[in-house]
Amino acid sequence: MTDSAKRHAPILAAGGIVLRGKTRPRIAIVRLRREKAWVLPKGKLMPREHPRDAAKREVLEETGYRVSVHEFLGSMSYAAEGKIKIVQFWLMRATGSPARELMDDVKAVKWLPLRQAIATLSRPHEKVFLTHAGPSALDYFKKRPKSRSMSR
Repeated sequence: MTDSAKRHAPILAAGGIVLRGKTRPRIAIVRLRREKAWVLPKGKLMPREHPRDAAKREVLEETGYRVSVHEFLGSMSYAAEGKIKIVQFWLMRATGSPARELMDDVKAVKWLPLRQAIATLSRPHEKVFLTHAGPSALDYFKKRPKSRSMSR
């Protein structure tokens, strides 16, 4: 890739709409330490990393939870760092208790009902995404009490 192509290439990222709990599921949102913003857990892909693998890694780093990965929920794009950032999201379910400490960039994790998660998010484009993807994420587990994760 030429230098010019690298400068104009989009930033690729991945994350998850992460649910915990069965009867009244909660959605994970994380507080960034520097920006003090509440966001969905996500992050940039490493070279040659599959987006689904990156989403799983980023969610573990930012929430502390291992997750099972279910269906693809969609993507969003927005301006960031003078480029277009494209983020792909998967539906995930947190398993067990926290498996690790949060990464340094994350100050806190909240597990909230859908409406409260949408209201708490700091970025308008994430509010819109969760408003549209959140109900189908919740319905997915209502319809599949013994759902299976995507294997890879």
